Amino acid sequence: MDSGIVIALLLAVIVGISIGLLGGGGSILAVPILSYVAGMSPQEAIASSLFIVATTSAFGLLAHARAKRVRWKTGAIFGGAAMGGAFAGGIIGGYIPGTILMVLFAVMMIATATAMVRRPTKDTGAVADERTGLPLTRVIIDGFVVGIATGLVGAGGGFLVVPALTLLGGLPMAVAVGTSLFVMSMKSFAGLAGYLLAVQIQWPVVLAFTAIAITGSLVGAWLAGRIPGKTLRKGFGYFVLVMGAVVLTQEVPKVLSLIMGG
Repeated sequence: MDSGIVIALLLAVIVGISIGLLGGGGSILAVPILSYVAGMSPQEAIASSLFIVATTSAFGLLAHARAKRVRWKTGAIFGGAAMGGAFAGGIIGGYIPGTILMVLFAVMMIATATAMVRRPTKDTGAVADERTGLPLTRVIIDGFVVGIATGLVGAGGGFLVVPALTLLGGLPMAVAVGTSLFVMSMKSFAGLAGYLLAVQIQWPVVLAFTAIAITGSLVGAWLAGRIPGKTLRKGFGYFVLVMGAVVLTQEVPKVLSLIMGG
């Protein structure tokens, strides 16, 4: 087995922990790992990350559901709208040059990480309350927009969903994380369906990566209720800012080269 693939599989546990712990971050880590370490093309890395995130989120969701940290009604409405956007974004993304996709991906990383660091979040309470009224139109619109972003660049899942859920419904951080996993699983599968119309996936590698990530997600879900949400989000936000900068330094010269060459 190629050494890059072996290293990528070892890093899969970090992807899983971030999904279970933060309700997001899987694609922001998985896409660079699959692209730069495992050697996949940008489209293949994004499509693969959608499968990995969708499946891992579904398993991580189980632990949060047992702890009553999921608001099912909010997640179903938001996720249903996001699935439509993700499918459309996945179709479009399959026909955009890989370098452009990676630049868009890096911009998404930096924008969402900045929001994580700067935006205050509620961190009290752990049990979801389905009786709270929902601003239905806004939930649907925000879900569709987040879905497009997820399907297009394979990112923006939890890092857009979690802040949206805390602002829309006033969900505590732990509940927003659990509900985000429900939404992410729905819309990531939809985005994958769009990508599969144009992209082939290395299933043995992706399935092995997913299995390892699932183990990490269970650990992350166990930690989710034990670490202060504000500390979690700020620390990971700074890490994602650095990751975004690294991706930009790799891809911007390629874009400039294409422009100069054209």
